[in-house]
Amino acid sequence: MRALDRKVLRDLRLLWSQAITIALVVASGIGGFLATLSAVDSLAQARDDFYAGGRFADVFATVKRAPDALATRLAEVPGVLDVQTTVETFARVTVPGSVDPVIGQLIGRDVDRPQRLNRVQLRSGRWPEGGSRAGGELEAVVTESFAEAHRLRPGAAVSALVNGKHRTLRITGTALSPEYIFGGLYGMPDLRAFGVFWVDHDELAAALDMAGAFNHVAFKLGPGASEPAVVDEVSRRLAGLGGAPAHGRDEQGSHAMLDNEIREQRVLGTVLPAIFLAVAGFLLHVVTARLVATQREQVAALKALGYPNRSIAWHYLKLVAPMVLGGFALGLVLGQGMGTLLTGLYADFFRFPSFRYRLGAELAAVGLLLVVVTAVLGTLTAIGATVRLSAAEAMRPPAPGRYRRALLERLPRLRLGPAVRMIMRNLERRPLRAAVTVGGIAASVAIVILGNFFRDAMDTIVDTQFNLAMRGDIIVWTTDAVDAGAGRELARLPGVVQVEPGRRLQVRYTHGSLSEKGLLDAYPAVPQLQRIVDVAQATRPPGTHGLVMTDRLADKLGLQPGDTVLVEVREGRREVLRLVLERTVSDMMGLNAFIQRDTLNRALGDADLANFFSLRVGAGAAERVLEATQGLPKVAGAFSKATMLRNMQDVSARNILIMSSILTAFAAVIAVGVVYNNARIALAERTWELASLRVLGFTRREVSVLLLGELALGIAIALPLGMLLGWSLTHGVVQLMRSDQFLFPVAIQPRTYAWAAICVVTAGVASAMVVRRRIDALDMVAALKTRE
Repeated sequence: MRALDRKVLRDLRLLWSQAITIALVVASGIGGFLATLSAVDSLAQARDDFYAGGRFADVFATVKRAPDALATRLAEVPGVLDVQTTVETFARVTVPGSVDPVIGQLIGRDVDRPQRLNRVQLRSGRWPEGGSRAGGELEAVVTESFAEAHRLRPGAAVSALVNGKHRTLRITGTALSPEYIFGGLYGMPDLRAFGVFWVDHDELAAALDMAGAFNHVAFKLGPGASEPAVVDEVSRRLAGLGGAPAHGRDEQGSHAMLDNEIREQRVLGTVLPAIFLAVAGFLLHVVTARLVATQREQVAALKALGYPNRSIAWHYLKLVAPMVLGGFALGLVLGQGMGTLLTGLYADFFRFPSFRYRLGAELAAVGLLLVVVTAVLGTLTAIGATVRLSAAEAMRPPAPGRYRRALLERLPRLRLGPAVRMIMRNLERRPLRAAVTVGGIAASVAIVILGNFFRDAMDTIVDTQFNLAMRGDIIVWTTDAVDAGAGRELARLPGVVQVEPGRRLQVRYTHGSLSEKGLLDAYPAVPQLQRIVDVAQATRPPGTHGLVMTDRLADKLGLQPGDTVLVEVREGRREVLRLVLERTVSDMMGLNAFIQRDTLNRALGDADLANFFSLRVGAGAAERVLEATQGLPKVAGAFSKATMLRNMQDVSARNILIMSSILTAFAAVIAVGVVYNNARIALAERTWELASLRVLGFTRREVSVLLLGELALGIAIALPLGMLLGWSLTHGVVQLMRSDQFLFPVAIQPRTYAWAAICVVTAGVASAMVVRRRIDALDMVAALKTRE
């Protein structure tokens, strides 16, 4: 074995504890990187495979009623490769033994014409058979997630209100569809409240009086086709048939949620591990730089013996290689384990025929490359100055620092003890080193804050949406807009305390050459049960004569308060309104605008219309009210705030808590690594000085105060800086994750700041205890033999 290789082994034995902490930091960064991106890659691969196998459509459109012959003319639209028409409807569903309100999507499936687009994959049981049955019963295949949530087996029955008539749906099997990978309504996962039922086409068409007609059409585009051009042409040809204009996959609910999840997780999988690896590089730099400083004479001897700079640099790279490679190996194991866990969490939201976790060799290679680059940069920047010295110059000890009165000592009438003066003077002697130490500790504080932020954000979302904005207990909506006086019928239901009507329209906003699709919500002048609440949890009134618009939508349209915007209603008569933007609001959900309901109805030339009603009910009356609404023919559906909140907490909040716990654990590892390494290196650098003080009569406690006091002072300065850095870092990550569907509120609770401080202080105390033991065991004779 070569001499330098033996030196590497000796140095590793001396630095074993620091090597372990560096390896753990590297493992945290690589583990997070591999886990997040591999899980997202697995999710994207499962999506792409399902889309390809199921021939998922590219463009979708709904109409009130269109003749089957129109499909032939729609197939002639330039760029369209294939067209598939279906009969679909929403229905209120009652599941035996469950009081939860359920919305069912009924889709007709023609056994004589196999699906060419959006192919449904049967998972269990059999497909419905044609022909009428006693009592108007319909056979149905249901989405697998809904069946599992309600424990429905083949042969089970549910009741559905179809076109004003109660029909029994007899379950014959379960299935998965590329159109409904995500199960839920309004962007929230709700496997219990939303299900898709495939029934015989002819029977559903007869129930809806749609024989020889369709109300939903999907298009597959050819290679190189322009989606916007096809959407515009299809919308033009279907404009006189009611319904909503055509749209691409970006507005298809399941795809939009899946695509948004992939985009957000790619941001987290890139930004957070980059921070972790940057901290690892910082630790490598600090450890190597200070190790080289303590081995200055050894480096000089190697140069005098003829070792070139390249060999010396390679020697120190060999020293850090076991640390980073060991960290990479551990990170690879962590990444696989956590990636499998994340894939399981995704399976609660998204359903695929085949969803397997895959860690690609290319991703692992990228992770290894990142580790190698981090190690090389961290090491070479640390040893560069020393190895460039000539052998004779390196043999001489560095010039002693200039000590002078510290800044605090210059304050009038401020008396400092000897220990405090020594601590302050040593810090001022090496300001750059002190700043680097404080910066590293502050970074660990910031990472702990970021790790806990998502839990705080989820708490804020729940409080804002379910306590401040949605103050009613039940929301009931109708198929079409009805006279707002229908709310009086709801008010007469036993248990209803208050009813508030509202109106929601799908619209397109246009300003100049810019346009965006969104929703227009119309509320009373002073809403009580359904309010507008911004990310700061402040209540905002709707527009009186114009619009109140989310700031994200206004930015996309280039709008300022006072500007006029065209509002094209995408349903009914398709009116186009010219409305003024009154002001903007930072809303969390979607690209929306708000207006007073009376103002909207006057602008549309309508009577006093509404299409949803918010209900406040008495204690314990929600179940009775929901059951009573099922007998109202104009009611298309209803949902309970309590049920939605429970489902959100069971799935979303649980997953957020798991992710937050993982990030916090990684951040705590980094906090320990930064604090402990700084304490150990400071002890190695000042061994001769501390031994001299012991010889001069200083006690162990007094000597420890000099060293650990610097650590305590660094932590005290780093805590507020780290909290400010964590706040800034959180804002940056939120901006990167910003999307049309959702905006995370930057809400950091005091407990998060407290937890970050506790993590770092605990790491400091543990490091201090280890260092104190080493000070107590200090070999003064050996230390004093070290040349100053």
